[in-house]
Amino acid sequence: MPSASGLVNVVLTVLMWTAGCQASPLRAVCDPRVLERFLREARDTEAAMRSCGGSCGVMGVYTVPVTNVDFTDWEQKDAEGQVAEVQAGLSLVVQALQAVRETVSSSPLSGLLDNNISNIHSLIHIIHSLSSQARPSAHPGPLARTQTHSPSELLHVQTNFLRGKVKLLLSAACRTLGS
Repeated sequence: MPSASGLVNVVLTVLMWTAGCQASPLRAVCDPRVLERFLREARDTEAAMRSCGGSCGVMGVYTVPVTNVDFTDWEQKDAEGQVAEVQAGLSLVVQALQAVRETVSSSPLSGLLDNNISNIHSLIHIIHSLSSQARPSAHPGPLARTQTHSPSELLHVQTNFLRGKVKLLLSAACRTLGS
């Protein structure tokens, strides 16, 4: 039986294929339950990683985006700059999750990580559709990065990034769609 996140990903993919018609993949993620599901799955994976502690055998250094938001700086960026920053941050999260996934020995944790990676890929595709709708800007500045030293820290960063910059970007885009 497919998981609920798998079903959400299938729906988002179908909506992306039909984007040439009237549907928009962004409209699906404008339903706050979609992003909330992604957040819940990231938190669940973080909890699972914490509960296994060192027994998972997964430790390392992972480069991730800085998650705090300077609202003045964020508001001064144009839509394309915001999209570029979020896409770059999501790409870093995916790379780190994939590095963890390659070293995880637990099958249940592997499945949870696969779901998180799939969710982030879905968001990247949706946000990519925003870049075609936004006006081009000057080359965005470099993405602020930091490092984490455990998979649970990485998943905490993922949750904060989704709750912060991703949510800000999607909220603005959804408001634009609604007007």
